Amino acid sequence: MVEQDTIKLLRECDAGVKMGVASIDDVLDQVHSHDLEQYLTRCKKEHEKLEQEIQTLLEKYHDDGKKPNPIAKGMSWIKTNMKMGMNNSDQTIADLMTDGCNMGVKSLNQYLNQYEAADEISKDIAKRLIHLEEQLAVDIRKFL
Repeated sequence: MVEQDTIKLLRECDAGVKMGVASIDDVLDQVHSHDLEQYLTRCKKEHEKLEQEIQTLLEKYHDDGKKPNPIAKGMSWIKTNMKMGMNNSDQTIADLMTDGCNMGVKSLNQYLNQYEAADEISKDIAKRLIHLEEQLAVDIRKFL
């Protein structure tokens, strides 16, 4: 049970990290403010570090991880492009990223509760990812 919950939690973290990186990539070249760009770039780098940790652990369990849900990813891309097409501003970017962070935090907390038998290392990764998402949402509030 511990191993299965651990793998499932790591898979969800893997999908979440990939979704976060893709979301930042979708808007990064449209950012106007140097400060907002720095927040997003720093967060992306931290996501990529966590992704490496997750991949290393998944390899230990001989698992390929999980890609983000294609429908969720597609809907996110459409929403981003529609909103940015109507108002290409840092406020729009901050709004989109805050929504994404909030969804990530909610999902990851649900997975932490669902896969409570996961090992502490995997739980720690999930908690660090949650913290990253929460911190980005706080950091970019001034752009809303």
